Amino acid sequence: MAEHNPFPGEKNTGHVWDSNLRELQNPSPRWWMLAFWASIAFWIGYMILYPMWPVGQEPTPGLLGWSQMKEYQKGIDQMVAKRAQFEDQLAVMTPAQIIEDPGLKQYTLAAAKVLFGDNCRACHGTGGAGNPGFPVLADDDWIYGGTTVKIQESITGGRKPAMTAYEKILAPAEVDTLAKWVVQMNETLGKGGSEEGWALFKTKGCTACHGEKANGHLVDLPNGDFVTVGAANLTDEIWRFVPGGYESAKHKILYGVNQPGVPETRHAVMPVWGPDPARQGQAKLSPEEIKKLVVYVHELGGGY
Repeated sequence: MAEHNPFPGEKNTGHVWDSNLRELQNPSPRWWMLAFWASIAFWIGYMILYPMWPVGQEPTPGLLGWSQMKEYQKGIDQMVAKRAQFEDQLAVMTPAQIIEDPGLKQYTLAAAKVLFGDNCRACHGTGGAGNPGFPVLADDDWIYGGTTVKIQESITGGRKPAMTAYEKILAPAEVDTLAKWVVQMNETLGKGGSEEGWALFKTKGCTACHGEKANGHLVDLPNGDFVTVGAANLTDEIWRFVPGGYESAKHKILYGVNQPGVPETRHAVMPVWGPDPARQGQAKLSPEEIKKLVVYVHELGGGY
């Protein structure tokens, strides 16, 4: 750095680098200074009008009294007001009536998509495609029935099926025969199955839950619904627990479903979403939310 000023008469500090680099003493541009002071004035105005300084657990409110929570609540109130016309109808209509109203049905499906994602997707998968160990809701196979009434029962009161563990009841050869028979029934959609397997199915008490036709129906009703205890339909291609096949069928026959004291038993529980005695009668979902989910699930799986 030079100790002399090679640019006499120029407003600089006298500090020069590399022969010609120097600090000038020119004032800042007027537009820049105006913007600088305007930003300070803006900050002072913002501090007076809006929440700013922390005082204890809350900031100073500001003259306008604005807050993010008030803005958020305003948005919520606007949304509730806009939805009121639909929500008022939902409160007095059944899921079947909602499905018959195109406009209300569209609103319900849109609202229920969020409810399903928050409460049901963890088990039943995105769009009802099903996760391992949980039923698929996007097909037309219904364990308890596909009417809106049955779906509402399942969501409101939950489901906890049971199947006896036959490990100490049946001989190994009988278990083997029944497991192979289940696979045959699955592969032929109920039209096959060995005579020996059918005989065991009928004499070992299987019809009490799976029905005389092994389709899970104890009684078929005129409206297309059926009476069931939640036993699997053995005449379709769907396996309640995957992967299916001989080993899966054998395991289920040996150890059952939801059997206390049987470590290898399969577990299948649908939670209670309505009023639950275990929660002092509290419900996880409101009646209107359950109706929305009923419509959503019904439309996912082609309910009847």
